[in-house]
Amino acid sequence: MRNLLIAAFLLTISAACTVGPDYERPEVYTPADWTVSYKAATALIDTAWWRQFNDPVLDDLIATAITNNLDLRAAMARVDQFLGQLRTTRSEFFPQIGYSGSAFRQDDTDTGLSPPRGEYSDYQGLISASWELDLWGRIRRSNEAARAELLASEAGRRSVLLSLVTNVASNYIILRGLDRQLEISIETADTYRDSLRIFNYRHTYGTVSQVEVSQVESEYEDALQTIPEIESQIIQQQHLLSVLLGQNPGPISRGNTISQLTVPAIPAGLPAELLEQRPDIIQAEQQLIAANARIGVAKSLYFPTISLTGAFGQSSIDSDRLFDSDSAIWQIGGDILGPIFTFGDIEGQVMTSEAAQQEALYNYRQSILSAFREVEDALIATTKGRERQEAQGRRTRTLETYSRLAKYQYDAGTTSYLQVLDANRSLFSSQLDYVQNQTSTLVSLIDVYRALGGGWVNVADDMLQDSDPVADADLP
Repeated sequence: MRNLLIAAFLLTISAACTVGPDYERPEVYTPADWTVSYKAATALIDTAWWRQFNDPVLDDLIATAITNNLDLRAAMARVDQFLGQLRTTRSEFFPQIGYSGSAFRQDDTDTGLSPPRGEYSDYQGLISASWELDLWGRIRRSNEAARAELLASEAGRRSVLLSLVTNVASNYIILRGLDRQLEISIETADTYRDSLRIFNYRHTYGTVSQVEVSQVESEYEDALQTIPEIESQIIQQQHLLSVLLGQNPGPISRGNTISQLTVPAIPAGLPAELLEQRPDIIQAEQQLIAANARIGVAKSLYFPTISLTGAFGQSSIDSDRLFDSDSAIWQIGGDILGPIFTFGDIEGQVMTSEAAQQEALYNYRQSILSAFREVEDALIATTKGRERQEAQGRRTRTLETYSRLAKYQYDAGTTSYLQVLDANRSLFSSQLDYVQNQTSTLVSLIDVYRALGGGWVNVADDMLQDSDPVADADLP
């Protein structure tokens, strides 16, 4: 009973004497709202937004990437590493129990201080235990830091997952945009080829000059030279997507055209929600918590370390009597170890830990500022991109009319072919610009989801857990 009271007293002291600062979340300035207002915005931030494109091929590509991407697998392995470190740290809360055994034969010297016993054997088997009393909170602070580092690594894994899903979606959109540009280039080149055939025929019969034939041929070659350039970009884009899918470079399946994709709505959310949604902010805060706890670990070095030790076993010079009751041995005691003069060693460790905490603090605040900027940039890019796309669409339709009328006037003999070439050249360039703007606007919308984070990462994470039961282990 007395021993239990002593143990309870020691545990009470231990709970009350944790050195180092307790963590408090730093105050950060949070704007009340975004600078861009969206009256029609819908709260879609917690849904699998990529499914709103209504493209089953894109859904399959994202599912494949979640299952096979190697960067994501490496991030999962890093989480397991920190989980192992936490388990190692937690073990220090409990007595460490081990065993040892020895057997040897010895012959004492005849000229030693003790009377010689001649040759003899010694057999021994022990079960030992040691337990460090966490009077100053070193173990608790170490455990606090290890747990925060584990959660930071888990947030890092979710950051990889967030980037993976958005990168697959963005690069698929870019690929479909390039496909459409290639179609426009081929259609334009075919049109110029047909015109060149007609003009060569007319030149043969003297109805058009060589100058006009050369003008048509020049535009034909200009359209042709865009084709291999776009084809090269398409192949490189497929290779990039293949790596994201965890596959060797190769062809990528296609679904809807870029014009057939359903555009998701812009998600709505308050700026303060970023603190809870974005994995990189969560990771930065957990790293700050870990650095804060490491200060306590360093400061605990100023105080003595007290450990209880004990052993119980058997010892005999005769192997046949090793397990007799007369051969039992036991030992119980305690160790205390503390610093006197360290000549700046502990002070240096405390200084290092405090500086690391300040670095983590600034990184945390910087991550919040960067997050707000990324959301603002993505929202503005999406809004202005849509406005630019609408204007580009109107321009393209106007140029289509211009090209058609210029052709009518040329056929009627009221204008030169230079005006037709100018109209066609402007139309070709405008069509390519429209697709490029359409692509960049959709990518900007995906960047909004990337910047806001949100519960959709949980949806993607559930897909990962379903594909890999090993990843379903609960974090402590």
